[in-house]
Amino acid sequence: MLKTVLDQYDNSWYHPGKSSLYQLLWYAVNSLVFQSALFPVSRLKVLLLRMFGARVGCGVTIKPSVNIKYPWRLSIGDHVWIGEKVWIDNLADVQIRSSVCISQGAMLLTGSHNYKQPTFDLITGPITLEDGVWVGAQAVVCPGVTCRSHSVLSVSSVATSDLDAYKIYQGNPALIKRTRISTDFSSLEHTNKAMSIAQQVPDTGLAAHY
Repeated sequence: MLKTVLDQYDNSWYHPGKSSLYQLLWYAVNSLVFQSALFPVSRLKVLLLRMFGARVGCGVTIKPSVNIKYPWRLSIGDHVWIGEKVWIDNLADVQIRSSVCISQGAMLLTGSHNYKQPTFDLITGPITLEDGVWVGAQAVVCPGVTCRSHSVLSVSSVATSDLDAYKIYQGNPALIKRTRISTDFSSLEHTNKAMSIAQQVPDTGLAAHY
């Protein structure tokens, strides 16, 4: 039987991308500003993220009590919402594209361990949230996962593999439950008008080609 020997754990191969002093400076800013409930102003947080190497778009909202590991490994698109107590543990790169919502307490985890090895080796994998993705409250996105365009990860669900576009996932591990359907009422109104006109056309074959 395998036995874990943590005294032999070695992650010396991993480098976070910045010096120890730079990391300490970020840890201080992260603790005082991002993890605090006393700084609700998103513009200040966006400015600080950019100063520490993150790529951040416009119209980004970052709620209080957010924890970000390494901003220089973070890319955020336009009009992204990041809720309270979100944990972005980006040992590897995290890409959050535009119009993404990450709800309260959700976790983006790019690091794990190889439980099949006695030395419990570190494993890292990037995470990508494509346009329009919604990660529900207290949901978890695991290392190496891509959540494709407009997919939804429901409350407290765990994404262990890629999510298909426009699908809604639930559970641990997260499985497809349904398709994300548009409720664009302007499109619905247009469709209803078209059907009404088609019904008024005499049965000469024209209605079939409307």
